[in-house]
Amino acid sequence: GTPQKYDPTFKGPIYDRGCTDIICCVLLVVAIVGYVVVGVVAWTHGDPRKVIHPTDSRGQFCGQQGTPNEPAAPSPCPPPVQICVSKCPDRYMTYLTAHGNAAALDYYRNFCTPEFKNPLKGPVEVLKDKECPAMLIPSTPLARRCFPAIQAKKGVIMVGNETTYDDGQGRRRNVTELLEGAKKANVVLETRQLAMKIFEDYTVSWYWIIIGLVIAMVASLIFIVLLRFLAGIMVWVMIVMVILVLGYGIFHCYMEYAKLKGEAGSDVSLADLGFQTDLRVYLHLRQTWLAFMIILCVLELVIILLLIFLRKRILIAIALIKEASRAVGHVMSSLLFPLCTFFLLCLCIAYWASTAVFLSTSNEAVYKVFNESSCPFSGHTCKPETFNTSNITKLCPDAQCLFAFYGGETAYHKYLIVLQFFNVFMFFWLANFVIALGQVTLAGAFASYYWAFKKPDDMPAFPLFSAFGRALRYHTGSLAFGSLVLAIVQVIRVTLEYLDHRLKAAENKFAKFLLSCLKCCFWCLEKFIKFLNRNAYIMIAIYGTNFCTSARNAFFLLMRNIIRVAVLDKVTDFLFFLGKLLIVGSVGILAFFFFTHRIKLVQDTAPPLNYYWVPILTVIVGSYLIAHGFFSVYGMCVDTLFLCFLEDLERNDGSAEKPYFMSQNLRKLLKKTNKGQPSA
Repeated sequence: GTPQKYDPTFKGPIYDRGCTDIICCVLLVVAIVGYVVVGVVAWTHGDPRKVIHPTDSRGQFCGQQGTPNEPAAPSPCPPPVQICVSKCPDRYMTYLTAHGNAAALDYYRNFCTPEFKNPLKGPVEVLKDKECPAMLIPSTPLARRCFPAIQAKKGVIMVGNETTYDDGQGRRRNVTELLEGAKKANVVLETRQLAMKIFEDYTVSWYWIIIGLVIAMVASLIFIVLLRFLAGIMVWVMIVMVILVLGYGIFHCYMEYAKLKGEAGSDVSLADLGFQTDLRVYLHLRQTWLAFMIILCVLELVIILLLIFLRKRILIAIALIKEASRAVGHVMSSLLFPLCTFFLLCLCIAYWASTAVFLSTSNEAVYKVFNESSCPFSGHTCKPETFNTSNITKLCPDAQCLFAFYGGETAYHKYLIVLQFFNVFMFFWLANFVIALGQVTLAGAFASYYWAFKKPDDMPAFPLFSAFGRALRYHTGSLAFGSLVLAIVQVIRVTLEYLDHRLKAAENKFAKFLLSCLKCCFWCLEKFIKFLNRNAYIMIAIYGTNFCTSARNAFFLLMRNIIRVAVLDKVTDFLFFLGKLLIVGSVGILAFFFFTHRIKLVQDTAPPLNYYWVPILTVIVGSYLIAHGFFSVYGMCVDTLFLCFLEDLERNDGSAEKPYFMSQNLRKLLKKTNKGQPSA
């Protein structure tokens, strides 16, 4: 590309600009209107209760107000017959044993269909007509459904506290015969038990988790404030602290590894132990602590080697961070701006999720003919209201009209998959647009700082709000263009992931290889487009040009300074990563000592937990997200200042007519001077 030439009228972000990429702006508006229409149609036809609540064989909800089964809840019968019951069965019983016993039959009647009205009817006819289940098994409710109450005590499998059951023919059978048909239910019950324990931990530790997140927020804010005044010292302190934190982690793992030496069961390998729901079991194995120690040692070695080879470039990165600290100091509102982006992203996610649920539940109840003997109408669609008076019951006396599934044959139902695809595509487009709006707003504010010759006197009064207004007024189309390109690539990636999931069981190795290559290529393409878009948005914020022109100019500018880009930018990213690691590591270690009752001053204050890793992981993940939010502002600031710095070097030469706009520290570091001004 051609280097930028000196422009005497250029004094920073151009205010006299026009609208860019108008076609994309119109396209975005039309797409949003269509998205709203899809949402309204989905909300009109959809019913989320189909996801949450079970139905009986007639397609009627269990336990819902305004339905025939209002007081009912779970369903114990296997398909195709499902009924709603007030509670799950709590005993073994067969219809053969209940028949003839008034008390037992009265209990059994609770689990029969409404058609069962003649207790004198023969058992064979009742079971043939599927009016009652052949057997009742002790069950437990889960997600409003009845599952066999399977439990293991000391290695013995029991259902309802019994190891055998009566099959109704005078024989006792082992409950293990029921396991094959209830394996998945047992997994669900174990998952439910784990989820309940995790929920209990959250109920007793939520306020301590919030305190931990507040500590992370305060630590991030203090760290950024200190960077403004002591950037060089803080960077080196941060590097030393990260090394010390990792060093302590290695020491702690070694001490735990040594302490477990000779203890019974500590030498069992992870492979032999297998997966355990109680993760505390792994902490009693020497191999676990050895693996932790090796991982931390490798991480420590990699960081030290990187610091050795990049020690000279760190000084340049510190200068950029100092300049970014000053810029953020003059635009303090920028630290709160990610909250606006986060709020808009939450709106996008909420609208996408609710629309997806309503679309997936907008099918209608479809009833099919079920029968045991040969019948020409078997599998045909039927209507329960008119089924008993139709010819089907005359030709097929044992036929029944039962609920089969949710579907539909209208044009709307046929194109549901297309609407779901459009919903996913619009989610990616709008989410990327929100992120782009945040990036171009921050870039415009920080560019106003850099191109102010007398900082901060020449800066506008409200740089952040001015940049936000310019982005929405003039560049909605350009932001829509960039986010559209990225959304298309992301949708293709999601499609490839879906195809990969569907083809896992396939034996075609060539197809798998081709799919893997495509996934890799589109992953790389997405990363490149994100990088290009980010720098294009900076150019849009400064010059007000359209997306393609901005992307081309940014790309050529970076290519003309490829060495500086490769070293300075990445070193700065690495230092920001170390800052996140320090904050997350410090808060995580504090949470670990607190929730494991290892801090004597507050030992009695920490709540008792089933799994102490639950609040610890929550605090660690939350701390990372908080630190990432603060440092993302810094990262955008550094990237903006870096591009402005490169433009400054190309446009100006330090003469009285073309002075440099960079700060005095940067001029000193690069041995540049403005004529008539001191170099230091």
